[in-house]
Formats: sequence, C-alpha cells, structure tokens
Amino acid sequence: MDDMEGIVIKSTGSWYVVQLVDGTLKNCRIKGKMRIEDIKSTNPVAVGDFVSVQDEDEQDSGVITSIKERKNYIVRRSTNLSKQSHIIAANIDQAILVITLNYPVTTRVFIDRFLASAEAYRIPVVLVFNKIDRFDRRHLIELDELKSIYENIGYKTLLVSAKKQEDISDFRDLLKDKKSVIAGHSGVGKSTLVNRIEPGLNLKTAEISASHHSGKHTTTFAEMHRLSMGGYIIDTPGIRGFGLYDIEKTELHHFFIEIFTASANCQYNNCTHVHEPGCAVKEAVDNKIIAKSRYDSYLSILLNKDEKYR
Repeated sequence: MDDMEGIVIKSTGSWYVVQLVDGTLKNCRIKGKMRIEDIKSTNPVAVGDFVSVQDEDEQDSGVITSIKERKNYIVRRSTNLSKQSHIIAANIDQAILVITLNYPVTTRVFIDRFLASAEAYRIPVVLVFNKIDRFDRRHLIELDELKSIYENIGYKTLLVSAKKQEDISDFRDLLKDKKSVIAGHSGVGKSTLVNRIEPGLNLKTAEISASHHSGKHTTTFAEMHRLSMGGYIIDTPGIRGFGLYDIEKTELHHFFIEIFTASANCQYNNCTHVHEPGCAVKEAVDNKIIAKSRYDSYLSILLNKDEKYR
C-alpha cells in the first residue's frame, strides 16, 4: 500500500484531519502507539505535523504511519497530567501574540513568558496590539513604552483595531504565505482580526466576561485554516498553562535576549542575576539598558517557576 504525504490541519484528540498534497482532506487515526522525538506528551500528533498516511482497507479514512521531523513546536502543560505537555502545534513560521491593554488586560509578565517560551522553541514572534481605538491617554503612554521596549530588543510590533480600522493590510501581509499561530488571552480579538482577513472562516469570537474582564474560551482543539491569499493560521486552545515549566532555571536567562547578551559580562559564569556581585545584568537594569519590567518578569518566572501567569 503506497504512502501519501500530507499535513495535519485539525486534531480532535483521537482523530486527525490531514490535507494531502493534492488538497484532499482525509480523516485519519494513529497506527498503534507513536512516540515522537523524546517528548513526554499527551498527543503524539499535532496540528502542523507533516505525516505519511495510508488508506484503511475498504474505508474512506486513513492511518498515520509516520511523522516527519519537526523544525519546531509549541507546547502547554497538559490539563490532566501535570508532568506531561500537550503539543499545540508544530512546524510554525511565526507566533503572533495579540495583546490588549484593557478588556482584558495582558500583563507584561504574560507577554515576557510567551516570548521566552517562543525563544526556547525557536519560534519568531510578532506582537500585535489590538483595540487601540479604546485606549485613553494612560494606555497610549503605556503602549509607546511597550513598543519601545520590545522593538529595542528586536521584536516586531503592529498596532491594529480589529473592529474599527479600515485598513489592516499590514496584518494581512504578516500572515501571507506563512504558517502562523495566533495566540493571546480569550477576548483580545484574535478571531475578529482573522475574520477581517478571511471572512469565510467565521471563527468564533470570544466573549468577555463583564464581571471579571476575562475571556471565555471558545476553542477546544487546535485547528489550522488555509488562507486564500496563501499560508495557514493555527487557531489555538486556551494557553493559560502554556509556558516554561519544562525548562531548567539555569537556562531561563538564555530566552530573554537582552539578558542573555548582557550576561556574557557577568563576574560569574553561573550567575543567576539575582544576588551575585559583579552582575552585568543588574548593572544594565540600573543603567536602563535593560527594561526593569523585563528583569522583573525574569525574576517572577525564575522564583515562581511553576506558577501560571495570566
């Protein structure tokens, strides 16, 4: 039986939708037990995986027989088994973190935790600030500060208003011909933005809880949608458990770009950048070369490693 090549575009936990090279969609299951790389994962196959598929005898469905090596992947903690991870998606060209400064609030430690995680998994990130039409003077000052902090480190930022801005061509160009994860808290406008680009998708938009200003999750399983202009977007489930739980504390500073750069000049090779003398990182913070908010996020994650940040 000949193998067919394809890409996994949807996962429901036990069945997978594979888009074959000719564009055909096929429902597939996994053949036997599959252990991929050496990841303790609740799901051996993820959206974005390139796979080989065989037809099942006398059925329209198929069987995934093998998975190609991943260039990268993004994980979150499994909701049921705390020591295992759940791979959200694989082979990603970029992660787009949609941020709102109000309704709901995206905290700086959440942004920095996401960026560090993406650095750890070798995924480029673009920060998209949404709902700028709702910003008052205080929010606009904060926006300018955040843009400056992240652009100086080397991250690309984009300002949009999903509901009111007439032209979101910059956001469209960002997605064209790329495989993108769209991430962020529920309610930040991920689905609204994508629906502006590709109205036919009709992704569900998250409601905001008026009492808690926090979004209600609308996506249970990751799904990859093909864009008519070229490229895919990956709609991800809630990522509250997404993060750095499987990364050693001694490695954490590697994933804060500017902290890692400054650490080369620390007095001690194993400097944690917390209490040691001769720490070039603390000196850079004092001299405002490294933003204090970034250093504070580093400390929060380092000292409360297993805590989940909203």
